[in-house]
Amino acid sequence: MAQKKQIEVDVAKIRMAIQSGIPLTITTYTLPHEMEEYMGEVLKVFLTEVNQIQMVESLSYCLKELANNAKKANTKRIYFEDHNLDINNKADYVQGMEHFKEDTLNNIDYYLQKQKDHGLYIRVIMQTRNNRVKIEVRNKAELTGFEYKRIHDKITRAQQYKSVEEGLAQLLDDSEGAGLGLVIMILVLKKIGLTDENYQVISENGETITRLILPFSQEMQDDITELSETFVKLIDGLPEFPENITEINRVINDPNSKMSDIAQKISNDVSLTAELLRMVNSAAFGLASPCHSIGEAVKLAGLRGIKNILFSIGSIQALPGSEDESGKALWDHSYCVAFYSYNLARSLCRGANERALIDDSYVCGLLHDMGKLVFENAQSDTMEQIFKLCEEHGVSPVLFERMVAGVNHGEIGARIAEKWNFPPVIVNVIRYHHEPLTAPDEYRKLTGIIYVADLLSHVHEGMVDYSQFEPSILKEFGINSEDELQNLSDRLHKAFIRDKR
Repeated sequence: MAQKKQIEVDVAKIRMAIQSGIPLTITTYTLPHEMEEYMGEVLKVFLTEVNQIQMVESLSYCLKELANNAKKANTKRIYFEDHNLDINNKADYVQGMEHFKEDTLNNIDYYLQKQKDHGLYIRVIMQTRNNRVKIEVRNKAELTGFEYKRIHDKITRAQQYKSVEEGLAQLLDDSEGAGLGLVIMILVLKKIGLTDENYQVISENGETITRLILPFSQEMQDDITELSETFVKLIDGLPEFPENITEINRVINDPNSKMSDIAQKISNDVSLTAELLRMVNSAAFGLASPCHSIGEAVKLAGLRGIKNILFSIGSIQALPGSEDESGKALWDHSYCVAFYSYNLARSLCRGANERALIDDSYVCGLLHDMGKLVFENAQSDTMEQIFKLCEEHGVSPVLFERMVAGVNHGEIGARIAEKWNFPPVIVNVIRYHHEPLTAPDEYRKLTGIIYVADLLSHVHEGMVDYSQFEPSILKEFGINSEDELQNLSDRLHKAFIRDKR
């Protein structure tokens, strides 16, 4: 018999997901053995990358148990449908379960194929945010009341045992036998210091979601927090926001200023005038006709638009692109997200009171990764101090870079924006652009736009797919399928390429 090829683990994609704070997803319909092995390897790499290697053995068991339970739940739906039984009817449920295991094992290929034909997936999601690891197993079938009760009965039962060994001794002698894996899983979590509060089972939107929320070790959390705060203090040595632009913004904010005063103030700075006209006339801002003077620019773009362009220019000047490839890639990504954000905002913000969202979208897209840009441009003496502290705390410098420039970069960027007296909308979008659902209500829609634009920029690269987007955000923006998302990505990418020429 030919040996089945092992699925290769893409370490670069795992790192990218960790650094961007986006979910890493694996989807299967039949869960063959090689897919189980692949999931285990991805989990191992994922936990190793965030320095949580101590969880690998325990969580590997939990992931395998949850994935197989999800597969069994999907098989059950096909079996009940084939036998004309209503899975939500208690009598039918009891009747169906009487021969379910035997019948499906004897014809498993048939049932697995039908699961695939019906689109009954098993989806594993791994994500790290705010010093926590989240692991979810989702399957395309909501729990019945009987199943939900049974799960919670097993969780309650597991709480009676003090150890895995005690649970095994008791349950192996139990004539029921069923649910052993779930009880052992709860005991395994307890063994690594977690409780049933770290384990959630919910049904919504046609899915069953089993979720594990796992905090980093307390020592690790304390070290990362302290190092992050130290980094923020050290970056006080960054260049100040350009004074010429700060002064122009003061004039714009003065209620007694006239349009002509503002235009004159800008025109006095030749290099700023040239850069501002270049940005105003770019396809990103979509003006109906070319703009040839600052006076025209102020009228066409509006005061809010001009202010945002000035914030953009000032940030570019204060955080110049690095000579190396990584710095250039960061700015290229930022320009792409800015372009996507503006075009998405124009399509999605049609209300009379939403003009400000369109005006703010470009600058928020451009500066969403300010934390990464700050980290990239940090002076060598700053990094030397940070790495010395890492050594004192026993924290890998590589890990610190991944966590601060990755997971925590939104907070760092927001603090810099506050230091430079940026308006609250820019500060909040930078802070929450990876977690739009947690943004303050008044900034949530724009934060959602930047979030979608950011991930869309990675879709074309093949690093992000439909399953990694927050479903409620996509639904809010009228994106209901993978094809719709891909078409949107293709249109925006082509438009962005044209704009760059």
